[in-house]
Amino acid sequence: MTGKLVLVRHGQTFANVDKRLDTLPPGAALTDHGHEQARRFGESIAATPPSVLISSVALRARQTAEHISKATSVPAQERDGIQETFVGEWEDRSDKDAHAGFTAVYGKWHAGDLDVEAPGGDSGRSILDRYVPVLESLRAEYLTDPDAPDVVVVSHGAAIRLVGAVLGGVDGEFAADNHLDNTETVELLPTPGGGWTCVRWGTFLPPFEGKGSHVADNPIS
Repeated sequence: MTGKLVLVRHGQTFANVDKRLDTLPPGAALTDHGHEQARRFGESIAATPPSVLISSVALRARQTAEHISKATSVPAQERDGIQETFVGEWEDRSDKDAHAGFTAVYGKWHAGDLDVEAPGGDSGRSILDRYVPVLESLRAEYLTDPDAPDVVVVSHGAAIRLVGAVLGGVDGEFAADNHLDNTETVELLPTPGGGWTCVRWGTFLPPFEGKGSHVADNPIS
């Protein structure tokens, strides 16, 4: 069995604490707790280090990857395209209207309407168009050998959940309703013919249908 594609949400940031919709790079830094979360995650995979460690260009992802790199001795590399969902006019807001607006748009994406846009921001389709090619290039380079180690990608909660659900065939209602905590993962296993299957979603293992909160959550907080 080949290695997995492990999509890791960054550690806690000051924007997370303040409930700010922080999506434009470079974005907020990790809190002390976020640094500790990243250190612990790195230590948890140190015995089986990945073949490659990738982060988005955002500061919080790069800082998280630095801790993983120290624990695993795998150099961290940045890739454009895997940054967070851009929320447009809701950027840097913490009010209920902004959060509710984005949660509603995000739910539509998971219901299959990928062309809906955040006002002035991303659509579900634009996220997939920039994000998926990065993952496919990593698959082609690092996940073709049956003995290949995992590939670790440090990215962002809302984007990870959308991409993970679409590629892994995860039920959209489950994906919309179930948040990823900081440094939790969505893990995808390559399947024959170029597909993927999701083998972990945060604390959940498949099958995912019927599990979780069943309440639409804020995808970025």
